[in-house]
Amino acid sequence: MDRRHFLKFSAAGGALLTGCAPFQVKDTKAHVVVIGGGFGGATAAKTLRLLDANLKITLIEPKTQYVTCPGSNWLFAGITNLTQLSVDYRTLQVQYDIDLVTQSVATIERNIRQIRLTNGDSIGYDRLILSPGITFKWDAIAGYSAEIAAIFPHAWQAGLQTRILAQQLQAMPQGGVVLIVAPPDPYRCPPGPYERASMMACWIKQHNPRAKILILDSKRSFSKQRLFEAGWRANYGYGTANSLIEWHSLADNSINELHKASKTVISEFGDRFTGDVLNIIPAQMAANLAMHAGLTNPHGWCDINPLTSQSVEDDCIHVIGDAAQFTPMPKSAFAANSQAKACAMAVFNLIHQQPMSEPHWINTCYSLIAPEQGISVVGVYRLDDEKRRIIAVEGAGGVSHAFEEQISRSEAGYARSVYQNLIKNSFG
Repeated sequence: MDRRHFLKFSAAGGALLTGCAPFQVKDTKAHVVVIGGGFGGATAAKTLRLLDANLKITLIEPKTQYVTCPGSNWLFAGITNLTQLSVDYRTLQVQYDIDLVTQSVATIERNIRQIRLTNGDSIGYDRLILSPGITFKWDAIAGYSAEIAAIFPHAWQAGLQTRILAQQLQAMPQGGVVLIVAPPDPYRCPPGPYERASMMACWIKQHNPRAKILILDSKRSFSKQRLFEAGWRANYGYGTANSLIEWHSLADNSINELHKASKTVISEFGDRFTGDVLNIIPAQMAANLAMHAGLTNPHGWCDINPLTSQSVEDDCIHVIGDAAQFTPMPKSAFAANSQAKACAMAVFNLIHQQPMSEPHWINTCYSLIAPEQGISVVGVYRLDDEKRRIIAVEGAGGVSHAFEEQISRSEAGYARSVYQNLIKNSFG
């Protein structure tokens, strides 16, 4: 969408809501810095350029290539690879004139609107868009840590961890057991652990048919459960003695300990589960950078003003993506892309001291159960009448109607198309 079409949406009323002093020097470009080059950060930087050719936009991202979490579960079924999941920032630099700084951020010095990089350099900003993603609550499971994750990978940040887990799956002994420890809410990609089990089951059905996947879940239910279970019954014998997948709710008896030597996880009540491959996905919170900047709530997430995506702790900082609390929106790449566009519009209006347009958001999550069978959930969101919180639009969105061969085949095709379009929309 070009600048002219975006500006059509700025006619909606609403007061400017900010304690962040407006940009004053007319002969100097306002400087917007974006931290984090995932779907949220890349989309925000690109959208800002479409809105305003005169802004100075800097994207800070330590990696030269980004491996997408969407699609990464497909690697376990052998239908993609890390090269196909990798994108870079050349188009954002060349076509959209966005300055890319390939460094990590050490601190955000909010009092002087300055970012200190790990190499000692500093970058000032007029407005900051923070899209740092998530980190893990390593202490939630005793015996598990960032170091141990190299042995028992979470693979919830795609790349090396994904490769390690795939190699472990392929090397598992015949008749082996995979343990997937699913995290408590909220966490990145609610359908993710169950799509992962599906893709792993697809592989073991062909190569290790006596193996089994146990999902140990701290929740009583999960996203698209009815559809997943129908797909598992159709493909993997779910509910039978020979099922390749078993789901166990441990809502009142969560896994809280790992015994490394015996490859055993232990629940609060002392139940023990031993596997050959352990995929432990810990509880999550906003990335450490957000916490150290004083932008997180007691639960570890960043509260925001949903009208503008501004942090409730700092009007000059906007937070989007997995780190931010956009409840009831899930933490997904599609949601981050949608939040980034609304945020960019708000930043544009604030810089130019224009009335605030009311945002709307959308989320679409596709999951593959088999390479040619998919399911989906869609949500459409708006502000409530007081513009204080986000609500789902009644009657909009929903899940796949049913798990039927023709529908699921179409959904699998849509899943691939949506993934490619999302990549293009965010990075291309």
